[in-house]
Amino acid sequence: MKRNIYLSEKPWEEALEEYLAVLEGEGALAPAEPEEIPTTEALGRVTASPVFARTSSPHFNASAMDGFALRARDTFGATELTLLRLKVDEKAFVVDTGDPLPEGCDAVIMVEDVHQVSEDEIEIISPAFPWQHVRVIGEDIVATEMIIPSNQVVRPVDIGGMLAGGVTTIKVHPRPRVTIIPTGTEVVEPGGDLHPGDIVEYNSRVLGSFLTEWGAEAVRHQIVPDVYEKLREALAESVAVSDAVIINAGASAGREDFSAALIRELGQVVNHGVAIKPGKPVVLGVIKGKPVFGIPGYPVSAALTLELFAKPVIYRKLGRAVAGREKIEAVLSRRVVSPMGVDEFVRVKLGQVGDNVIVTPLGRGAGLILTMIRADGILVVPRFTEGFEAGQRVSVELLRTREEIAETTVVIGSHDIALDVLANYLKIQYPRSSLSSAHAGSLGGLLALKRGEAHMAGTHLLDEETGGYNVFDIKKYLPGRPMVLINLTYREQGFIVAPGNPKQIQNFGDLARDEVRFVNRQRGAGTRVLTDFNLKQQGMSPDQVNGYGREEYTHMAVAAAVASGTADCGLGIRAAAQALGLDFVPVTEERYDLCIPRKFWDQPVVRRALEVIENDEFQKAVEALGGYDLRDCGRVMWESNGETDH
Repeated sequence: MKRNIYLSEKPWEEALEEYLAVLEGEGALAPAEPEEIPTTEALGRVTASPVFARTSSPHFNASAMDGFALRARDTFGATELTLLRLKVDEKAFVVDTGDPLPEGCDAVIMVEDVHQVSEDEIEIISPAFPWQHVRVIGEDIVATEMIIPSNQVVRPVDIGGMLAGGVTTIKVHPRPRVTIIPTGTEVVEPGGDLHPGDIVEYNSRVLGSFLTEWGAEAVRHQIVPDVYEKLREALAESVAVSDAVIINAGASAGREDFSAALIRELGQVVNHGVAIKPGKPVVLGVIKGKPVFGIPGYPVSAALTLELFAKPVIYRKLGRAVAGREKIEAVLSRRVVSPMGVDEFVRVKLGQVGDNVIVTPLGRGAGLILTMIRADGILVVPRFTEGFEAGQRVSVELLRTREEIAETTVVIGSHDIALDVLANYLKIQYPRSSLSSAHAGSLGGLLALKRGEAHMAGTHLLDEETGGYNVFDIKKYLPGRPMVLINLTYREQGFIVAPGNPKQIQNFGDLARDEVRFVNRQRGAGTRVLTDFNLKQQGMSPDQVNGYGREEYTHMAVAAAVASGTADCGLGIRAAAQALGLDFVPVTEERYDLCIPRKFWDQPVVRRALEVIENDEFQKAVEALGGYDLRDCGRVMWESNGETDH
């Protein structure tokens, strides 16, 4: 099979416009014939025609109060000085709220404004005016009045209005049937045993959920291996029974990337390749007048290209228009470099720190679905720039509300699994709150505090002179600033090794052996400082350590490297080793603290986090991870007023 090539690298807006024009010409964007459904089942559906009331609401003159119905003209002349008496069941009739008005009545006097002289006579002190406290026929809805227009997504209140107007069935646009074909010889169904090379197929479920959310009917095809004939057969069958088809994976230019060739053979490739990152190799095609998309296999690329290109098509077939996301101005916490010529979509975390919303980029790999889960927004780096500088104000598309961002506790600094536990218990205790944790290393956290980018920093920086933790570096990097240092936990640091410790690694001297592959932490991380301190104590240089230059940003990433067999050991915490079923060789106990600027100490986002830290359930959950001692958890270890430290 001849390898694919990109037909173009157009800007995505231009590629979409061209694609929609082709589909328009094919008649592929017109909604299908309307279907009639019960009004009670219409939530989230899109009306295919305007809905008119069949009856008025209310359809009779009804009392709006508990009291007495009467004719207004019979009450004229009543005053506090000239009391007027009316016979019950002759001139005044008892009614409750919602009751029909008796024949001839045109007003209601509330029961609290009436003096009951006897069982058959009342006394009033003021006249009623015509239609006082009466819901007249059609007060809410008049028969033949339009309740909702065409192309409206039906809401709960719309259902109530239609039923009140006597409408029990409505015509809606059918849900476009979209078949997703997951492809790849290496992909397997979730839940089975995994072997080296296997990839769990979850993209189709993610894409299908997006399609359902947008109003389509998502149909998942069984996994099809990378065999051209089988893929061709699956595509042809899917086109025959669907309004649109998505081929997931195989969109690029590799030896087994067949999407473009298949679409070209069975129909037309309108565009292959757009100037975006991630998602560049997306294929936009048409087969038998139906949209067919070749979506890249990496999850972030798949989700982005689906939103950019498939969502507008689905919406057009439903008579809807895609609305843009709300945007917010924010300050970038670190530099973002992007290649010229492509629009890059960067997933970010957001948090309100002081007067600014701080935006912190997440991992930018196209295969990192966890970054999609944790993202608060999307930063678009335009194709005519090379990125943004740290501290620059940028516009971010929101994936969460402004209120949620304002309730976020921003923690930047050293990674610890206890922070994930803290985030969970914070959400349990305060459902509106959340915790954003960016892993920048202990030093990176202190520098973030210096720049005003975080509420607190996780830190475990060892002072080689005193053997103490954190105070020396806080004084060095945050001089003259009032700070509070509280303890979160003491934790065991040591070598994370494969089960059984096959390389028999016992101390730092073993890292000098050629056959031992080490995985390090990034510069500025407290664990990196501890590694360098111990190498110095052993009289060793970093050049003697095989893998010293290989850096990871979290303890779990170090453990994953050992678990995968790409490294024999790395320095990290016991909890990370236990989480992945690895062995652990203890080296030392260290203190892990949270450094908090005094100006944030009394802010709700900080106070809530500190309350959770003192919660017994939270502490028990952390201790259960293994390797933690919470003897000083929540205790102030040191503080500075900016002048005198104590």
